[in-house]
Amino acid sequence: MDRQSWKYLSEINNPADLKKIDESLLPDVCDELREFIIDAVSVNPAHLGASLGVVELTVALHYVFNTPDDKLVWDVGHQAYGHKILTGRRDVFHTNRKQHGISGFPKMSESEYDAFGVGHSSTSISAALGMAVAAKMKGLYNRHHIAVIGDGAITGGMAIEALNNAGVNNPNLLIILNDNGIAIDKNVGALKEYLANIATSKIYNRFKDKIWHLLGGGTKYGANTRAIVKQVGNAVKGSILTKSNLFEAFNFRYFGPVDGNDVLKLTKLLRDIKDITGPKLLHIVTIKGKGLEMAEKQPVIYHAPPSTFDKKTGELINNDVDHQQVPPNYQIVFGKTIIELALQNPKIIGITPAMPTGCSLDLMMKQMPHRVFDVGIAEQHAVTFAAGLATEGFLPFCNIYSTFMQRAYDQLIHDVALQKLNVVFCLDRAGLVGEDGPTHHGAFDLAYLRAIPELTICSPMNEQELRDMMYTAQLNDKGPFVIRYPRGKGVMTNWQLPFSEIEVGKGRIVRQGKDVAIISIGHIGNEVIKACHELEKKEITITHVDIRFLKPLDNDLLINIFRDYSNIVTVEDGTIKGGLGSAVIELMNKEGFNSTVVSLGIPDKFIEHGTQRQLWNDCGYDAVGIENIVLRLIKKIKAS
Repeated sequence: MDRQSWKYLSEINNPADLKKIDESLLPDVCDELREFIIDAVSVNPAHLGASLGVVELTVALHYVFNTPDDKLVWDVGHQAYGHKILTGRRDVFHTNRKQHGISGFPKMSESEYDAFGVGHSSTSISAALGMAVAAKMKGLYNRHHIAVIGDGAITGGMAIEALNNAGVNNPNLLIILNDNGIAIDKNVGALKEYLANIATSKIYNRFKDKIWHLLGGGTKYGANTRAIVKQVGNAVKGSILTKSNLFEAFNFRYFGPVDGNDVLKLTKLLRDIKDITGPKLLHIVTIKGKGLEMAEKQPVIYHAPPSTFDKKTGELINNDVDHQQVPPNYQIVFGKTIIELALQNPKIIGITPAMPTGCSLDLMMKQMPHRVFDVGIAEQHAVTFAAGLATEGFLPFCNIYSTFMQRAYDQLIHDVALQKLNVVFCLDRAGLVGEDGPTHHGAFDLAYLRAIPELTICSPMNEQELRDMMYTAQLNDKGPFVIRYPRGKGVMTNWQLPFSEIEVGKGRIVRQGKDVAIISIGHIGNEVIKACHELEKKEITITHVDIRFLKPLDNDLLINIFRDYSNIVTVEDGTIKGGLGSAVIELMNKEGFNSTVVSLGIPDKFIEHGTQRQLWNDCGYDAVGIENIVLRLIKKIKAS
């Protein structure tokens, strides 16, 4: 639909325009906003279900509060599409997650309405609390601070820490708990059960109905609404059900649960709660994917649809012509391989912090549910939980996205590496992940892991190497073992070959040449192969080393390379500082060689979003970039 087709959205360029619309028409605005999001994401795949579920909340928040002066922080941020559309980015929303387009997450440099840059879970309460305390210190007593956090994100330890701190600082802070029963996968843990009990309790709902009756009943509020709402907190504390209310225990005034998809009720309730000072929590119940039947029925798939889809029916449009001839995703290879290994080795346990479908541990979960643990959005706990299992002789395969492993760095050092425990860390989505952008790139793992003693660190160039590394990691006592691999497809169509043990710390020579040596680690080595083919057409031959292990390094192989080649290129899908290139140069200096080493990888800056291939090209380590570097080296050799 073009801009002129939207009766309301076409006139809304900022929240001030939204406020000009009569309150009774807000349901119509919500209908248009939801349709706009579905239209856009149907042709430009992105996050979907979360934003559809909070359309009414988004409209109500911007209608009631004075953003951007009032600070609105979205946890994770994949539910903020409606927010972006209402805050001046409607006409550029078609560029969402595309290179040089707008970000898929709130980003401070993109808009004054994005109060805090997000992407990782459970940060909103801490950030909003910081802003609220700052406002008190500046004397801005009328400024409001709102953190919108999902029921999955509130399971993160950081969110609980922030609740604990907020309760003693008496900030002007409103937390909106968006309870839809699902994060990316189904929510897990005791807190999920607690929220479900609140939402379904007959005692509480009878009490709640009385409160709504006092307020005028339904969505009609009486003249004394504000006075009554201010008394709700104390009344709730006195009820039998909520004496042990978790949020009241943190000194928050608790309101809810209420229908989060009723924009008129939300608008009136937010207007009233707004006048109550101190920390408050509004518990809303929403439907993830609301407005698109397929997204409501299949919230896991439609959290971020894997392809374009029919905007009316929601049916996915699959563009793969021949599934048998398409290499599988590394994630699928991991998921199927761990099942094979677990059938052979009863000590193997699968662990994931709320990403079973994304990392494909859901396959093992279906086949052997008693041996897979989804611990919720709690990376620190996942690592130390794995360590505890390892002390009792089990072999945990802890699958964490590379970018999220950063959140458990201390646990990796203190609880696993220091104690030399047998835990296998499978770091999914290592390197540049693409459209999710800088909050999700796995750019730093090689560098931050290499500094830790006792770790084995490796990365497969293809699917079979991933299988063999997983097989090797579970043999004997290998100690802490890290396997990092990228998001997306590999290169092999025939990959389910028998397992082979790989000698730890040994690389391999992929091809032998005479002009330049290229040392790569991981999947990006396939770009080296492409470059070598092009260089051979120019009668330039390359020795290509797939080093496989960053730690321990294959010193013998590298010393031979230093001895035979005066020009060396290192290639890695990770930050140049501290990674493979640094390791090679350190060894070369130690051994007294003076070859020219050019390191290709992620430069010392945060990389924006785009497709993986676009980003590889921008960073100069796709096949074309590798070829160009070699040609420059050859030109320099000839000139000298």
